[in-house]
Amino acid sequence: VLPTPKKKNKKTRRTHCSPFSLPTPNGECRCPRGSTAKRSVGMDTWDSSTLATVKKIPLLTVKAGPRDGDAWVSRLKEEYQALIGYVQSNKANDNDWFTIASNKEGTKWSGKCWYVHELIRYEFDLQFEVPVTYPATPFEIELPELDGKTAKMYRGGKICLTIHFKPLWAKNAPHFGVAHALCLGLAPWMAAEVPSLVERGVIDQFAK
Repeated sequence: VLPTPKKKNKKTRRTHCSPFSLPTPNGECRCPRGSTAKRSVGMDTWDSSTLATVKKIPLLTVKAGPRDGDAWVSRLKEEYQALIGYVQSNKANDNDWFTIASNKEGTKWSGKCWYVHELIRYEFDLQFEVPVTYPATPFEIELPELDGKTAKMYRGGKICLTIHFKPLWAKNAPHFGVAHALCLGLAPWMAAEVPSLVERGVIDQFAK
C-alpha cells in the first residue's frame, strides 16, 4: 500500500508595507503586521506625488527627545534642516502651504497653514507640542480654530490622522521628523477636510 502523500501547506506570502507604499486598488493596504485594513479618509492624497515629495525630505539620524540635552539640540538642527529642504521643495513646485517655528527649547511649535480651494485660500493657526517620548511616538497636530467643526478631529483641535500614519511613523522612527509629519499627516488631512468644510459653510471666516 502506497503511503498517502502529505498535503503541502500553502504558505501565505505577506507583503509588509514599505515606508512609502500605496494602498491597493481595492482600498486596502497591507499594514506592518501583515493584516489588511480599509483606508480611511485622507489616504486618497497619499498619491505618487505626495510620496515622491516625502522621499526628498532628508531622513533624520539623531535619536533624541526633549529631555536628552545636547543630543536634543543636535536633533533640532536636523529637524530644521529637513524643514528647510521641504519648504524649498514646495516653493520650487509652487506649493508653499505652511510656516512653522519653535520656541527656544524646541518643544512647542506654532505657525500657519493654508489650503486653496476653488481659488480661495483658507488659512488656519497650526500648533503642536513635542512629547517626551518623541521621536518614538509622533506629536499631535492641532488646528485649534477648527475645533468642533469636523468629526475628523479630537477635542482641542487635534486632527484625526489616517490609521496608517502611526504604524508608518513607528516603522520609520527616528528617521521621520516634523517635515515628514506635515507632509504625510497634515497635508492629506487638509486636502480631504477643507473642501468639505467649505461646502458646509463653516470656515468662511478663514478665507483670505
